[in-house]
Amino acid sequence: MNSTTEPTVFVVDDDPAVRDSLSLLLETEGLSVECHESAESFLAAYRDDRPGCLILDVRMHPMSGPELQAELVRAGSRLPIIFLTAHGDIPMTVRAMKAGARDFLTKPINGTELLDRVHAVLRSERERQDGLEMLARERKRLEELTQREHEVMMLALAGRANKAIAKQLGISYRTVEIHRSHILQKTGTANMLELAQLASTCGLSVDGGETGNNSLRPPEREE
Repeated sequence: MNSTTEPTVFVVDDDPAVRDSLSLLLETEGLSVECHESAESFLAAYRDDRPGCLILDVRMHPMSGPELQAELVRAGSRLPIIFLTAHGDIPMTVRAMKAGARDFLTKPINGTELLDRVHAVLRSERERQDGLEMLARERKRLEELTQREHEVMMLALAGRANKAIAKQLGISYRTVEIHRSHILQKTGTANMLELAQLASTCGLSVDGGETGNNSLRPPEREE
């Protein structure tokens, strides 16, 4: 998803009067809106690289709102969903929220309240995307390292002295110093503390291991 792409509020509801009123409300607020009369129409047109949120009715045929939600979850979509229905109940709300819906609202709803919820979701999505883009930039800095530089970095972050690193890797003390200098230059860090912060942001632990699912393995390169 490109952070410069304006978000779209997708409205999926089989009632044309609801679609028209929601479209007018959202467009008056300056938001980009795309309406669909069915879940099938939405699925045929939607691309997952389009940022925004989905305002979704519950009772539609042949595919219901919860069924569309399940389909998006199966496809790995991160599009946030706000359910808006006249037929909600507590069990339905619980199921929708457990499946990842951001909100579950009942018709009729105050326009100001709906706009507040939509803006909150779009703001949250923007912050999430900004974080992902920052992480991608940080990881790219580490991916510039050669395999040997990566090994030296992890040992240095684990607290190993240059002599110990040289002995473990079978290289000279001077070579370790050169590698450490190159590591700081390539990553744009001023010292080992900044490097440790960068590695931690990218999911690398300072004991030489890796945390979470953010495996960062630099490609083999000539030294």
